[in-house]
Amino acid sequence: SGRMTKAQRRRRRHLELEYGRPDPRSIEKEVARLLAAVLPEPQRIVLHTDEHQDYPRALGRLPHLQVDHRTTSSRAARTPDNDLFPINLLDLLVRHSGANHKRETIAFSKRRQSAIDRLWVLVVWRNYLKWFSERVHDTTPAMRAGVAKRRLRLQDLLARRLFVTRVGLPQVWQRYYWRQVPTRRIRNHREHRCRYAA
Repeated sequence: SGRMTKAQRRRRRHLELEYGRPDPRSIEKEVARLLAAVLPEPQRIVLHTDEHQDYPRALGRLPHLQVDHRTTSSRAARTPDNDLFPINLLDLLVRHSGANHKRETIAFSKRRQSAIDRLWVLVVWRNYLKWFSERVHDTTPAMRAGVAKRRLRLQDLLARRLFVTRVGLPQVWQRYYWRQVPTRRIRNHREHRCRYAA
């Protein structure tokens, strides 16, 4: 997306001929799927986003939600006063915590599934183990959202195995769990069959 040099346009044409054109509505569809997974019940919400035009279209796919959609320019200073500060901070933590997400790196994820796996680990750490404030140490994001009563420790997470067939998982995330996300550049994509993961 965005402006490309002539060399980048040539490279993109070559990639699209070899692997197909990316879905131009991908952001719209994925945002709608995400919101449907985390907000399945009819309810009223306040949603802060930047001014990307796919967000209103994604919300149009979710008639069960009453959304107060507030936008912030992506050029606004990324300070704690910015309404998008929580997601800007998460973006910073993703880049800071994972070598595969740094801008210039040889540690990039070779497979899309591997990048997804690492981000799920970061989501658990960020919400359940990391303090909301490193100065105050009073709550975690999960505690503030009311889904955890206390901060979890690593031994709490690994104390017992949670079988996906017993605890449930939104349909949209099942292919992540079963590691079924292919990487188009890898022609001989093979799925890892976890015989004991159910």
